[in-house]
Amino acid sequence: MATTSYAGKVNAPDFPPGLDWFNTDRPISLRDLRGRIVLLDFWTYCCINCMHVVPDLKRLEAKYPDELVVIGVHSAKFGAERESAGIREAILRYGIGHPVVNDRDFTIWDGYAVRAWPSFMLIDPDGKVVATHSGENAYEIFDGVIAGMIEEFDAKGKLLRGAPAGMPEAPLADDRLLAFPGKLALDPGGHTLYIADSNHNRIVIVALASGVIVDVIGEGGEGLSDGGYRSAHFNRPQGVALDDNILYVADTGNHAIRRVDLRGRTVSTIAGTGEQAREFNVPGRGRDVALNSPWDLAVRDGIIYIAMAGSHQIWRLDPDTLDACPYAGSGREELIDGSLRSAALAQPSGLAVGGEWLYVADSEVSAIRAVDLDPAGEVRTIVGEGLFEFGDADGVGEEVRLQHPLGIAHHDGLLYIADSYNNRIKVLDPATRRAVALVGSGERGFDDGDAAGARLNEPSGLDWGNGLLYIADTNNHAVRVFDPSFGTLSTLPIRAASEAPSLTASPVDAGSPPALAEAAVAPGEGAIELLVRLPEGHELNHEAPLRYSVSSSCPDMVTVEGGMGTIESTGLPIRIPARFIAGRALVRIDMTIYHCQGGDAGLCLIAEPRVILPVRVSADAAASVVEAVVAVE
Repeated sequence: MATTSYAGKVNAPDFPPGLDWFNTDRPISLRDLRGRIVLLDFWTYCCINCMHVVPDLKRLEAKYPDELVVIGVHSAKFGAERESAGIREAILRYGIGHPVVNDRDFTIWDGYAVRAWPSFMLIDPDGKVVATHSGENAYEIFDGVIAGMIEEFDAKGKLLRGAPAGMPEAPLADDRLLAFPGKLALDPGGHTLYIADSNHNRIVIVALASGVIVDVIGEGGEGLSDGGYRSAHFNRPQGVALDDNILYVADTGNHAIRRVDLRGRTVSTIAGTGEQAREFNVPGRGRDVALNSPWDLAVRDGIIYIAMAGSHQIWRLDPDTLDACPYAGSGREELIDGSLRSAALAQPSGLAVGGEWLYVADSEVSAIRAVDLDPAGEVRTIVGEGLFEFGDADGVGEEVRLQHPLGIAHHDGLLYIADSYNNRIKVLDPATRRAVALVGSGERGFDDGDAAGARLNEPSGLDWGNGLLYIADTNNHAVRVFDPSFGTLSTLPIRAASEAPSLTASPVDAGSPPALAEAAVAPGEGAIELLVRLPEGHELNHEAPLRYSVSSSCPDMVTVEGGMGTIESTGLPIRIPARFIAGRALVRIDMTIYHCQGGDAGLCLIAEPRVILPVRVSADAAASVVEAVVAVE
């Protein structure tokens, strides 16, 4: 009986000089790796299939830490992916610890005659190619072969063990407040922002008036477990969608849909087994249905629509029955219009409902698609031409070029697009098919100011509220705010509660204060004037000071010296000096008021009212004082 040999026959081409390397302190040559088993992973960071094999590669590296060396060969599909800065961010985002080389001109790709992403080349300790594979399931394909190679080359005395010199493992910890935020959602009142803090495996809840993180959903460690806010676990969540007091989460790395009860402060899994689906078009129910990288969510009439990036489809989930099934897309990765089930999408990554349509940021075909919410309807393309037709061009219909858009929002009949790899936000009229750049110079970076000259870095999530467009600026680890009234972009100041103890708020699911009507005020020195309305028969306790704290969503626009203070309760209204600079902001005022029934000698009470005050600072405004009524119940 013949014995299987795991020795290769063809010499593996070496890496050319002059390329950028990551996770190593020097360029690597295959000559440096003689005596070791080498697995080359040809990938591009836009590709969902390439993301799917990262856990497989980590399993192989963990199983064979002393015998196997994995080298990532990044051969870009999109132009933006050729930049080393973007690759470096992708390495951190996917938690890749092995060396990666930027094969920006496809030199290594051509040398190995690769034709698809992801592809693999397995090289033996003599430097010869043993096996190749294109597609997913890398662990199942290579595990047994690597075990056989270890046995064979160990017996020949040709196997070296231990990591080669100069290949330190990459630092993967991230201590930033946000780490690669994906999608975001605002509550209907515009008070609270929910952010998928993807690489921290959690959902962050921010009070917009103060910028303070008032709560966090998820313990932070990678995993899949239900329970309270502090005990639940996520795995790189992306999409978030609000429906009354329920927040639905596309838990992408867990291939699951999670339900967050904002009042009960609990997390439960309503769909997904926790493992990636291996078959297409298999409906199911609840925890028994297998999903494939759900990336974004939208809710319409109580039904959840899922951008199933991994299977190139839109799915439909009924949160009452937990029935889940494909809704649009055949599963083929392509740009094809037609009936819901015959049409083809390509890695849909963003959803927005507008009228009777579900709009889709169809990333791999750099397109915006419209999916009919009538089950007898169709899928049609608004802009976009195909898998390899991309660029950065305004225009109408076929003239428009996008580059891997990941996010989309619908507002007042228009579509706002996170044109991610062009580092821009664009606005598209679905009726006329005209698209123009709205925010961003197109250059990767981090600059506020005039919208046309400001810089973003692969934004991927959008939502409207308070007359402002909120942007998850993913590679800048920040939330940016576009103000259409002034045409400016700013950065939302987000702080941990511990950084602003005097502004720490109670959990937002206990209810948010109503927002007042927007106040217009002129730039310059002025004041915030508060008229306190007490219950009938009550008056201020003149022996106790009134305490206040003021914070702003844009601190540079509305400034109160020190942010907090006390006022002797000798009369009303209460006047707080402030300075205003052109722009728009939400001002939050928290107060402690001592008031008595029938004068100071009667029954005295303590109230802690909160006011959310939208402020527009504009040169055309005549007032220098912002007035607000504070109702004490």
